[in-house]
Amino acid sequence: MTVRALVSAVLAASWLMGPTVVRAAEATAEADQAKTQKEREEYYELYKVLADTLDQVERNYVEDVDRRELFEAAIEGILEKLDPYSNYISPEELSRFKTSVEQEFGGIGIQVGPDRDGGLRVTSPLYGTPAYRAGVMAGDRITEIAGESTDGMSLDEAVRRMKGEAGTTVSFKVIHPNGKQAEYTIEREIIHVQSVLGATRKNDDTWNFMFDDEKKIGYLRLTAFSRDTARELRDAVKELQGAGMKGLVLDLRFNPGGLLNAAIEVSDMFVAEGKIVSTRGKNTAERTWEAEKPGTIDGFPIAVLVNHFSASASEIVAACLQDHNVAVVIGERTWGKGSVQNVVDLEEGKSALKLTTASYWRPSGKNIHRGPKDDESKEWGVKPNEGYEVKFSNDETFALMEHWRDRDIIRAPEAATKPEEPQAAAPEQPMEAQPASDTEPEKTDEAKPAETTTEAAKPFEDRQLQKALDYLSTELAKAD
Repeated sequence: MTVRALVSAVLAASWLMGPTVVRAAEATAEADQAKTQKEREEYYELYKVLADTLDQVERNYVEDVDRRELFEAAIEGILEKLDPYSNYISPEELSRFKTSVEQEFGGIGIQVGPDRDGGLRVTSPLYGTPAYRAGVMAGDRITEIAGESTDGMSLDEAVRRMKGEAGTTVSFKVIHPNGKQAEYTIEREIIHVQSVLGATRKNDDTWNFMFDDEKKIGYLRLTAFSRDTARELRDAVKELQGAGMKGLVLDLRFNPGGLLNAAIEVSDMFVAEGKIVSTRGKNTAERTWEAEKPGTIDGFPIAVLVNHFSASASEIVAACLQDHNVAVVIGERTWGKGSVQNVVDLEEGKSALKLTTASYWRPSGKNIHRGPKDDESKEWGVKPNEGYEVKFSNDETFALMEHWRDRDIIRAPEAATKPEEPQAAAPEQPMEAQPASDTEPEKTDEAKPAETTTEAAKPFEDRQLQKALDYLSTELAKAD
């Protein structure tokens, strides 16, 4: 059977697959001219098997099956045979995916979590957003959204109702921590989620990036690598330099990664010359990114904090700064996610395919990615510098996450959380944003804003951070 006849057979059997398969089959036939006739025939026979299967299911299965569900299941089945990072992004999921990468969305600017009684509670307003300006407080219990009770409403549904096109409004009702009710009608804006955070908040709720005023040690935590991360980081470093910074802690713990370009820009910020990272793939030429001296920020020691949940772009930055001896890496071995995913638009941008096409390699030439068969003895990820490994137990890791969640909250003034009149029952504390399964009562004295523990107040609780501070203190003492 000729290639032309095979293509015709596939098209006849796959009438429900549409013009996309026509183009794919024809393009494949043209691209595979170098292959043997037998290979081409086998390839198109497999196309026919898939088309026949879908055709039979749609025509003869005992119940009606949605055609789109069939196709999406087929796509997902194909991708399940690949690595965990290759996946299909449906039209329903595409908006959320873009939001997570770009760190921007249309909304009012609040973080929402489940309440202990099954309701919804504001974890924190985001600084400078419409909700922040309107006076929405951490701990506010949301009772209605757009006139509909939140009883039984899922967290995803509440977030969906809050989000919307910039310029439109959303109305909702809350009960403040002091028991007072309030109703808001707030105009949505494009919300930018800050990815560079500090150690504590100032009185105006902006971040204080100086951790130790006496030793002039700065602290910057990167939560992700979005398109504005490099700009935010440079602005924060400039602010610290203006305040006389002599050493810097760059905290990449729990950072899952993000945009490759953002990781390259951040690395280039601290490295004057040499390789930042390279990529290699089966069907792509090796590509290398080099640092450029203009704009380099140096002249002070840097400690980079990582843990097992530091992945992808955060590993690129940690590996680059470590290989160029720009920083000492402290903490735990990183995740080992050194693969490159390209996002390919499908259906003219209505859905997408995230496909692994290459892998990342450190400036030293070492591999970052951990394969499915790689054990601890293999070369992958980023290890702390010798003598700077500080492992956390599961309890310590969880405690650190809880501590950060508590620290990141923008709190209402203390007076606003006190009831004006005696209550029959104590008012709920503003800091509750626990998972629904967490039924342990929270201690009242731990919920008072004035007594909240911060990293600046008790820096010795975090052993990994303390190791970084010890290193920087030693380096600064040498310089003096």
